[in-house]
Amino acid sequence: MFLKEIKLVNFRNYDKLNLSLSDGINIIYGENGQGKTNLLESIYYLAITKSHRFSTDNDLLKYNKDYMKICGKVKTKNIIKNLEISFMKNEKVLKCDKKIINKASDYLTNLNVIIFYPEDLEIIKGSPKNRRKYIDTELSQLNRSYCIILNEFNKLLRMRNEYLKNETFDENYFEILNDYYIEKAMILYKMRSKFVDRLNDLSPFIYQDIMKIEGFHLEYRINDFDFEGNFDKQKVVDYSKKIRAKELLYKTTLFGPQRDDLEFYLGENNMKFFASQGQQRAAVLALKLSEIEIFYKNTDEKPILLLDDVFSELDKKKKNNLLKYIENNVQTIITTTDLSNISIKIKRKANLIEIRNGLIINKKEV
Repeated sequence: MFLKEIKLVNFRNYDKLNLSLSDGINIIYGENGQGKTNLLESIYYLAITKSHRFSTDNDLLKYNKDYMKICGKVKTKNIIKNLEISFMKNEKVLKCDKKIINKASDYLTNLNVIIFYPEDLEIIKGSPKNRRKYIDTELSQLNRSYCIILNEFNKLLRMRNEYLKNETFDENYFEILNDYYIEKAMILYKMRSKFVDRLNDLSPFIYQDIMKIEGFHLEYRINDFDFEGNFDKQKVVDYSKKIRAKELLYKTTLFGPQRDDLEFYLGENNMKFFASQGQQRAAVLALKLSEIEIFYKNTDEKPILLLDDVFSELDKKKKNNLLKYIENNVQTIITTTDLSNISIKIKRKANLIEIRNGLIINKKEV
């Protein structure tokens, strides 16, 4: 899979942009604040339908504009897909080959991307919500049904919370609602657990390859239960009955996947508390790179890799260790403020694109 071209209208600092991309390595370079990261964000948005940096679509509009559009031509195997997302007056329209797609869950998987950017350290350093968001985003790209089940679960969670606040309480109705809620929760538990297992099959070796340090691994924490590999629904049903009085007292749901966490370890040490920023950065990078093989095995397509300023904090040896993963038949789009951070070997085979104030100043294929 690769993105042949992208067109922007009124997106962030871009009035208009029409850019063709190589199916190999593309290097976007220029000074800070010129639009390099915005360009990566537009590709991510075209794939995920959401920004990885901002919570609302209005934040993506160019200043004083009320309309934006992103178009992309994607080649997947021998098929060309034309994707389009437009936004105006708080209404977002998704299209594939000019056909309107009403649900984001039906649009996802048309373009698969993996992004690494400096703020990704919050996956480790931030709250469990950040880590759940990471898992949910990647699984929604890998499996369209995951997004559908997650939306259904969140709807049931809202309904359950609202009903726990009711003055009157119908036990029979609540049991029906609770059974649906647990059913969706069990599916999420299993899919998340399997995904983390697959990450653990690959990411420790990539981390060791980059950092020359052994012992990196992930632990998926289901905070309310210890399933011990056996996802027993009855265990969840029994627990929900045990804490029913407490839920009615606090008027909120006190168990479920919305409380899960993903922890990063180096040996026996939790990397959130016992790792340098360089080690944390490499851990997230290993996590993202391991997804390339997971996507390939799951979809028979390699995703597009977006790397925002990834080379600036790596020494020469670690850069060389990283290069083997971005040269293996994966379309890669890299941003940098300094081309000297990137090896001559890579620059010779890359598509070099200079951006200044939202404009392409120099585009050179070498």
